Amino acid sequence: MQRPSRGIHQRRQRLARLPIDKKNPPLPKLRVKLSSLRFHLTRVSGNRKTGPIPVTTSSRATCPPTCPFLLSGCYADGGPLALHFGKVTAGERGVPFPQHCAELAALPPGQITRLHQAGDMPHNGGRVSRRFVHGMVNACRNLKAYTYTHHRLNLGENLALLRYANRQGLTVNISTESEASADEAIASGLPAVMAVRSDEERDRWQTPAGHAVLVCPAQTGDTDCATCQLCQKRSKRLIIAFRAHGVSKRKADAAIAGQN
Repeated sequence: MQRPSRGIHQRRQRLARLPIDKKNPPLPKLRVKLSSLRFHLTRVSGNRKTGPIPVTTSSRATCPPTCPFLLSGCYADGGPLALHFGKVTAGERGVPFPQHCAELAALPPGQITRLHQAGDMPHNGGRVSRRFVHGMVNACRNLKAYTYTHHRLNLGENLALLRYANRQGLTVNISTESEASADEAIASGLPAVMAVRSDEERDRWQTPAGHAVLVCPAQTGDTDCATCQLCQKRSKRLIIAFRAHGVSKRKADAAIAGQN
């Protein structure tokens, strides 16, 4: 049998180090049917940080089982968003996936849209749903849509699917908790964001690989996502950092510390 070239072998070794943190335990065998999930579109967000733009919420089952903030510091587990998140998860709000795609496709062309203000991308045992990614790419084709994911890149087709989404104009930022992890995400060809402790004093700095880090402008100045839009489009070498916030920020600080 012919052995893979050195370049291919090195790429495989690099991917083996992803998802971005090495301390996650093995994934449980968890299967979630896309048809059982609900998705909610808020056409005008009342969140001051987001601004008056459309945002979506997904059922809690979309959250990766290895997310370090799962039930341990997630900002979506507090305040009014937690109540809304719970109702979507319980099926009291939201619609099935095909109808959700139709709602998104009906938004005005060029509309900046934040996907998954709570929740993530549907998956089976951490493997992102191909049907979901292709459906969302088509639904958001005329939008300035963006989201974030904590899914591991080295499972199934995850890396290929997320690269595909970004190439098609649906910005999927890889959520990380360390500079090394953010550097790895960028090296894999994907945009990266990074959660940092709530007491992080720097607004700008560089990673060991030379990538620029900028704390979210909505946390450091008088702006919002509707105006900023860096999470939707920016230089591939720029990492957006988010200081831990919300009622569970101390738990988030501890989770971040555990990844470094």
